[in-house]
Amino acid sequence: MRTTILVLSLVVAAAHAGARRPMGKGPEMSPTRTLVYKTVKDAKLQLHVFEPEGHKASDKRPAIVFFFGGGWTGGTPTQFYPQCKYLASRGMVAISAEYRVKGTHGVSPFECVTDGKSAIRWVRAHAVELGIDPNRLAAGGGSAGGHVAACTGTIDGLDDPAEDASVSSKPNAMVLFNPVLMLDVAEFAKLGIPDAWLKQVKARFGGRDPRAISPFNHVDAADPPTIIFHGKADTTVPFRTAELFAEAMKKAGVRCELVGFDGQGHGFFNLGRSEAFFDTLREADKFLASLGWLKGEPTVEEFRKSL
Repeated sequence: MRTTILVLSLVVAAAHAGARRPMGKGPEMSPTRTLVYKTVKDAKLQLHVFEPEGHKASDKRPAIVFFFGGGWTGGTPTQFYPQCKYLASRGMVAISAEYRVKGTHGVSPFECVTDGKSAIRWVRAHAVELGIDPNRLAAGGGSAGGHVAACTGTIDGLDDPAEDASVSSKPNAMVLFNPVLMLDVAEFAKLGIPDAWLKQVKARFGGRDPRAISPFNHVDAADPPTIIFHGKADTTVPFRTAELFAEAMKKAGVRCELVGFDGQGHGFFNLGRSEAFFDTLREADKFLASLGWLKGEPTVEEFRKSL
């Protein structure tokens, strides 16, 4: 692995490239509704909710909350509209969440994680009105959004003090796409990451220890079952970091499936980027079905024809 790799890149270029890919055609990719889950100063953070046809509040469906990529600096919930649309067609309530980012709100990755936890907690607390099963709630996301999702599943604390801590912010499963899973300086040194980048990491995190929100450093037996999709040619978030996280999860006795894609770089999973979009959908479907959350075979080909 070349020492010039810049893990996460922190300048957003690759993550933004993924987020601006085609999101689908016409109103069929629009959410069923949007709901405000958190207000911070002037920021009203919304959930973009995709519901199955005929969904009722009396239903107790599985649900998933996605977090967009963008280096904790930018990005848009539309990135995961296609995944939400597909999973809603399979019977889930699928949500793409807004969260604060540096470019718009001047926050650090720590606040991104806090908002992610707030989103999971709000959805669980409002399970009855949303028609979901609070015990079948997954977190998903890509790149920095994958990091936010992974933190909700692995890291205790960093909850918003204004919220009811008796409602858990920990998901019951995780579906992650080229996520940032390691922010450990010592481990980076083992991978040959240059000192200049390590200094950049420290600066980007406002002088706080990045290990506090490094999922790799917080793995334990209570973490939820997880599937990770990662390009083996990713030069923004190296594939090796996903391997190390998966190894740590398995050592802790937690189910963790790592699906690597030969020749694929960062953001490979986005609609319009490559055939891998459909491959990741299919494998995510199988994973959720293995948990008993979905029934029947994946309907990816039917979904493809609808685009």
